[in-house]
Amino acid sequence: METLKKTAEFAEVYEKGKAYGSKLLVLYVLNPEKDREEGRLGISVSKKVGNSVVRHRLRRLIKESFRLQKSKWAARDYVVVARKEAAGKSYAEIEETLFCLGNRSNSLAKGENR
Repeated sequence: METLKKTAEFAEVYEKGKAYGSKLLVLYVLNPEKDREEGRLGISVSKKVGNSVVRHRLRRLIKESFRLQKSKWAARDYVVVARKEAAGKSYAEIEETLFCLGNRSNSLAKGENR
């Protein structure tokens, strides 16, 4: 899965995309104008969540969750925003939350249930 890097790419997903929230994460989803083979992922973790160790750990957990399940996700643009409550959560909790948000946003392949 490619990554979103530029501020303009993030802004486009925030403005034109649809948001799905949970206690731990917020998932923004945007259908691209042109067809792509795979989706793009952007991760945002604010300094309010914790120090750099905590923020980078969350970023790694989210990225790994997408990487392991990338065949199940539709080819769209995604931005995941971590909330304060996500600090200190396990990989399983982060993955479960992403999976639930993916189901709510219809971004997962049909028949992919936990």
